[in-house]
Formats: sequence, structure tokens, C-alpha cells
Amino acid sequence: MMIAKLSTTNLILIGIAVLVGLAGTGMIAANVFSIMRARKDGPASQRPLIGAPKQLSRRSFFGRTMFIGFGTSMTAFGTLSIGFLWPNLKGGFGAKITLPETAEEILRQIQETNQPYFNSNGRFYLVAYPQSSEAKNLYAQEGVAAGGLMALYQRCVHLGCRVPFCVTSQWFECPCHGSKYNRAGEYKLGPAPRGLDRMVMSVDGGLVTVDTGNIKTGPPRGTNTSGQEPEGAFCV
Repeated sequence: MMIAKLSTTNLILIGIAVLVGLAGTGMIAANVFSIMRARKDGPASQRPLIGAPKQLSRRSFFGRTMFIGFGTSMTAFGTLSIGFLWPNLKGGFGAKITLPETAEEILRQIQETNQPYFNSNGRFYLVAYPQSSEAKNLYAQEGVAAGGLMALYQRCVHLGCRVPFCVTSQWFECPCHGSKYNRAGEYKLGPAPRGLDRMVMSVDGGLVTVDTGNIKTGPPRGTNTSGQEPEGAFCV
């Protein structure tokens, strides 16, 4: 189900966006109705308006027009927010994405470029992780590593910035507040409370599928399965 793809945070934010959109729509309807009723009944009308029970003055008319514009903005904001937060189940973030490259091709690309494979639609990195073949490995047990690869969510666990990969240090380095993670996405430095979150993935017949709607919490500080230290200057 689509709802199963939504995190609790996303559900709360979508609920807020819906309320904002409904409030904006209600504001538009109330003010348009009051303007039209005043124009129809004229000064003799004694029926209550939204506000004073008499014909609208020019100031009131422009005031209500301003509220209509504000309500339109609220409605647009709510609609766009829902569109942004709701997962795209047709190949984007929130969906299961099967990559066009095989696991072998991805591993070769990582080796040749000396940096992780990045999928912008799914918002994840694939890193080489030989330990995925070890049955007792933490990440293999969680289903976030397979076929010599591991899927890392691009989002910094500190405040949500996108974390780029630094080619010189061979670590992930957040440009916002300096959190740093080794090549396996494990915490090394900075204010981040843990390592990068991961996505459930599988390799079947060489085809790599990443479930971007199934995100696992990153490992706690102190986890160091790769033993990798910085291999050059930091980028941040």
C-alpha cells in the first residue's frame, strides 16, 4: 500500500499541508461569498456578512481581496507540499528502484571513478561493501547490503542536508555543519548523532533493486566495520 511507504514524519507533515490547503480554500470561499452577497443586497441588506452587517466599503473590499490572495497562496503551498512529501511510486523516491546497471557494472564504475554510485531520483548512494557476503554482518542482516554493495540514504542525520562524497578524503562530508562519515557511512566526526541511514536492497541475477521507501536507521557512533581512515585532505 502507498500509506506503508510513508514515514510517521511524512504523515504528520502531509497532514499539516492538508490543513493549510483547506484553510486557504476556506478563506477564499468565505471572502468571495461575502463580497458577492454585499454586491447583490446593497446597503439595505440586514443579513450578517463575515464582519460588519452592511455593504462593504472600498477598504473592506480591498482587505477581503487581499485575504483571497493570501488564501490562494496557502492553498498552493499546501498542494505543492503534499506533492513534494508524497512518495513517487513510479520509480522515484519512495519506490522500489531497479537499476539499469548490473551489480558488476556498478562495482566497476565505483572502482574506476573512485567514488560511490549515486542515484538522484532515489536519493541514495551505492558503496562497495565486500563484507555484505558475511552472514553475521550487521548490514547484511538488516538487508541494506548485498552483492558487494550497500545502499546509503543521501540525507545527513544531523539536520537533513544532502551529504556529498569527498574524493580526496574518501569520506562523506556534510557541508552544512561538518559531520563526517567513512565510506561505509559510519559516523566519524561532527555533530551527527549516528551513521548515515540505509535503504533495504537486493541483488537478484545481477540486477540491483533498492527500496527507497524502506529506510533503516544508521548505526550508532563507534561502529566501524570498514576500519577506513581518511585517505587525504578533507573537503569541508
